[in-house]
Amino acid sequence: MIKLSVNINKIATLRNARGLHARPDLLQAARDIERFGAEGITVHPRPDERHIRYDDVRNLKSIVTTELNVEGNPTPDFVALCREVRPEQVTLVPDAPDAITSNAGWDVVGHQGFLRDTVAELKSYGCRVSIFLDPNPTLVEAAARTGTDRVELYTEAYARYYPTDRAAAVQPYRDTAKAAVAAGLGLNAGHDLDLENLAYLAQQVPGLQEVSIGHALVADALYLGLENTVQLYKRQLR
Repeated sequence: MIKLSVNINKIATLRNARGLHARPDLLQAARDIERFGAEGITVHPRPDERHIRYDDVRNLKSIVTTELNVEGNPTPDFVALCREVRPEQVTLVPDAPDAITSNAGWDVVGHQGFLRDTVAELKSYGCRVSIFLDPNPTLVEAAARTGTDRVELYTEAYARYYPTDRAAAVQPYRDTAKAAVAAGLGLNAGHDLDLENLAYLAQQVPGLQEVSIGHALVADALYLGLENTVQLYKRQLR
């Protein structure tokens, strides 16, 4: 069964539009999302705290009962937060401080030493580590050498080309997934996944263990309701 981890960044964005203590209640949203069936909560705090704040991560750790997945660029402040909070999973993403959203996987060859040291440190805190990776099977060996537990396939390209040729869109992900499984790596996926393209990805990518979905799920929930939407996304993964 592929797990659904719901990224609640966009709920924090809505809250922040009216101040720290405004609605919606981020912690209650996380509780409800778990109650509605999600197997994890994902957050991606950025240095400017424009959506998820570092204190949100601290508070979420005390109430999340499934798995807390904290994504981000492993700056010293981010790593210190992970040392304090010790989430179940840390996903390393190479986004610039001013990035609107994540837009590329790691150059795992050029950053081999940095990633190896960072992975080792995070694992020493008891965190499972995943590295954000472009769909390219030639990168898997270098990713495995960092000591990471998993890779998360960056699915923006899949989502972009799915409407025109879904078989061609998914093929690089199938190839990379097979290489990851052969290398003994766990496999996650995320970015621009939605109710239209999720089921096909889940069917076609071998070894997929978890997807992280935020923007589309929260947008759908505005029309369909949060409980119904979580259930609809889970259904796509079956």
